[in-house]
Parts: sequence; C-alpha cells; structure tokens
Amino acid sequence: MDNNYQVLGRNTEVLSDSANKVLRNTYALLGMTMIPTVIGAFIGVSLDLSLFAQHPIMAVVGMLVISFGLIMGIKANSNSSVGVVLLLAFTLFMGVMLGPILQVALHLRNGAQLIGMAAGGTGIIFLTLAGIATTTKKDFSFMGKFLMVGIIMLIVASLANMFFQIPAFQLALSGVGVLLFSGFILYDVSRIVNGGETNYIMATLNIYLDIYNLFVNLLQILMAVFGDRD
Repeated sequence: MDNNYQVLGRNTEVLSDSANKVLRNTYALLGMTMIPTVIGAFIGVSLDLSLFAQHPIMAVVGMLVISFGLIMGIKANSNSSVGVVLLLAFTLFMGVMLGPILQVALHLRNGAQLIGMAAGGTGIIFLTLAGIATTTKKDFSFMGKFLMVGIIMLIVASLANMFFQIPAFQLALSGVGVLLFSGFILYDVSRIVNGGETNYIMATLNIYLDIYNLFVNLLQILMAVFGDRD
C-alpha cells in the first residue's frame, strides 16, 4: 500500500510539474502576442475603416471568416512552430480589428485615458482571476457549459442589436461580456493548472481571446459611461 501511495505521489508531482511548464510557456507566449496586437492596433487606427460603419454586417462576417480560418490553422498546427507563427499572425489581425473602436475612443476628449483605463482594468482582472485559479488550484471546469451557453446568447444578442442600435442594450451586453470573459479566464487558467489543457499554444489562444474580449467590453462600458464628447 505504501508503494501505491508513492506511485500516486509521483504521478501527482509529474502532473503538477507538467501543468506548471504549460502555464509558464503559455504566459511567455501570451506576452509575445501583445507585441503584434499593439502593432496591429496602431495600423488599425491609421486605416480608413469607414467601410465598417457603412457595411457592419459584411465587415463582421469577413472578420469572422478570417478569424476562424486562422484559428483552425493554429489548431491544426498546435504541436509545431507553425502554430506559433499563425498565432502571432492572428493576434496581429486582431490588433488591426481594434481599429474601429479605438478610432471612436480617440475622437473623445478623454479617449486616450479611457483606453488606458480599459487596458489597466483588463490587466488587474486577469492577474486577479489567474492568481485565484493558480493558487487555489480549484477546478472551474463546471463553468464550461454555462459559459458556452452565455457566449452563444451574447453573440446572438449582439448581432440582433446591430439592427436595432439600442445604446442601453449595448451597454448591458458589454456588462454581460465582462462577466462572461472574466469567467472564461478562471475556466481556461484552471484547465491548465489541473491538467485539462496540455498544449500551451491552444492555451495561449484561449486566454488571449479572453483578454481581448474583456478589454473591448470594458472599453465600450467606459466610453458609454465616462466618454467626454464635448
């Protein structure tokens, strides 16, 4: 029986070491993804994106097609360096796609401040929730189904609001988005810590999308509530 406990202890230690390695590699790659995102954001701000405003549905569909194409490529090459290259290309593209909202924000008198607040708030939320998931090692996998249902409903409601253009409804959706993507941070980091995700490229992709969408929703809330349009 003592031997069984020793074997179990070794397996647990190996799992912990493996999870820690995935977590370290994920955070390192996540840091790298911020570089092409910032570069892409500068490109997006400098581009004429009036087409997005004129044809928002076509723009969203085009963005989704390119995004899902890159995501599928990342997934198919998640065990090779090609996956890293595709991930960095994806984050560059996502940075460019920040252009429309950043342009709107920068037309506000306090737009730069709001962008900084959104970035800072995103960082604080991520570090707090990732720290909780890492230190407690609690399994948050039970949140998976709820979060997936929530994100589907959020997407459907957001598409519907593209037709109705109700500011109060958009603000409510942004609030729900902040809660949902905060939950996804707990869920995705917990999966790494507990051995549910062993591929650091896919782990980075998931957490990057959590952070990206959290930032966008926070910025939308800040612009709606504190935006100085005078």
